[in-house]
Amino acid sequence: MSNLRLSVAIGDYDRTRPLIDGRVRIDGVDPVFMTLEPEEIFFRAFRHREFDVCEMSFASYTVSVDRGEPEYIAVPAFLSRAFRHTSIYIRTDRGIDEPADLKGRRIGLAEYQLSANVWARAILEDDYGVKPSDVTWVRGGMETPGRPEKIKIDLPPEIALENAPEGRSLNDLLTAGEIDGFIGPRALSCFDRGHPHVGRLFPNSIEVASDYYRRTGIFPIMHLLGVRRGLAEAHPWLPAALYKAFGRSKSVALHHLDDTAATKVTLPFVEDQIHAARNLMGADYWSYGATNNTATLDAFLDHHHRQGLSNRRITIDELFHPATLEAHVV
Repeated sequence: MSNLRLSVAIGDYDRTRPLIDGRVRIDGVDPVFMTLEPEEIFFRAFRHREFDVCEMSFASYTVSVDRGEPEYIAVPAFLSRAFRHTSIYIRTDRGIDEPADLKGRRIGLAEYQLSANVWARAILEDDYGVKPSDVTWVRGGMETPGRPEKIKIDLPPEIALENAPEGRSLNDLLTAGEIDGFIGPRALSCFDRGHPHVGRLFPNSIEVASDYYRRTGIFPIMHLLGVRRGLAEAHPWLPAALYKAFGRSKSVALHHLDDTAATKVTLPFVEDQIHAARNLMGADYWSYGATNNTATLDAFLDHHHRQGLSNRRITIDELFHPATLEAHVV
């Protein structure tokens, strides 16, 4: 029997590179890898369902599950995770001295449904009492005007969401002071260029995020892996084979990261960062698997529903293929 020839769209990360370069194989699969930016993958996957296997936005996938129309089923390989305290930017000349000062403000975002934005709003509500309904959200392209939600959403009436003015990007608006802040997975170019009145809400983000983890045990999940449901039904072995391969690929990446005789990333203090992550989060600080991440998954699903993105509270079991929820042991 010949291997399946499948398109696989993922980001080019250290944890996926062993798959991309062939050091790790997917049992029974001849993959055609496309290394793309997350925004392109998600748009093409959720709008046009182009890929057999792909990286998926956690939030957009949960929207599709809530609506009963998911093209993909998830595998709990968490290709992107991040503490989103770093994702909240403000005008520093507006008297925003603490998170509670965001109430009544106009905050830009590329899409309301982005996973990074779900987590940032969760942090603001749980730790600082700023609810999504306390803010006016201004949606638009970050650097280019006119970005739409990749999946149409219907929000509760208490959520104030408006479009950016035609022909204006969020970077334009924040630079001109026409919005008070921005939340998103990437910084706007005005921040990167060092605009004198644009900064982070949490300038001490590592300290604040570390405290958040100590209190909650949550390391936020951004992206999952997805496989077409039709393929998973026709080839029941495929989801487990993907989970196994992506787990092995991550293990190879972590092994290389540990070899600091010549560091594998272009960044100083790598040894110290690895040591700090393990002291805070344990040896398996970037864990895959649903059972290893129930607190994080449950927190996200709670807020996804409370923020109006899902009509009901989705359960963990609804997200993942059953074959990926358990594994053999020797």
